[in-house]
Amino acid sequence: MCFSPEASFAGGIIISTIGIATILKVHKPSQIVFASIPIFFGIQQIIEGVLWLTLPNPDDVGVQKWFTYLFLIMAEVLWPMMIPLSVLLMEENKKRKRILRILLLLGVTLSLYYAFCLVSFNVTPEIKGFHIQYTDNFPESLRLVAFGVYIIASITPLFVSSIQRTHLLGILMFLSCLVTALFFRYYLTSVWCFFAALISGVIFWILKDSKRKFNLDKFNF
Repeated sequence: MCFSPEASFAGGIIISTIGIATILKVHKPSQIVFASIPIFFGIQQIIEGVLWLTLPNPDDVGVQKWFTYLFLIMAEVLWPMMIPLSVLLMEENKKRKRILRILLLLGVTLSLYYAFCLVSFNVTPEIKGFHIQYTDNFPESLRLVAFGVYIIASITPLFVSSIQRTHLLGILMFLSCLVTALFFRYYLTSVWCFFAALISGVIFWILKDSKRKFNLDKFNF
């Protein structure tokens, strides 16, 4: 997380545990990617915990570099694809699937852009107070556009989905992004990932309800 190494490791373990419980609620193969999101965030928080421990020590620069890029690959390369893909796999409505395919293409395009940036430009993590700031020299002219596409690709699919309660997840994701942008602008990547990690616990609730409905439908049939 973005506040201390203890919080990162504790949060990572708790969120990963919720993720395992969420995986156990899967009753269709199409739900596996969606169910794995809490584990995804749990691992990410543990990675940032390692950064908290190594950043104060100049001798750990190699470890810092590896874990910085692991964190950012998850946040900027994998995440923009993960939500649209996971929702698309679960969706059964044909019209909604067409929209989700467009959003997935948007997410993949953004992921390729961020992958290019991570390879081509420098990123420097730094502890400032109770946060980790990731400073980069990505193209300034595309920064706002990329962020806008990021929001569209990672949140909009939750509103397009016909799966029960995904809209609630979308609302929480949007509000957490808004709060982060307003109050933690310079630590956006770290802080929003922290909020998203906490919110990902809602996925357990979504799949729990889905499994209950699935079992009832099977029983009634």
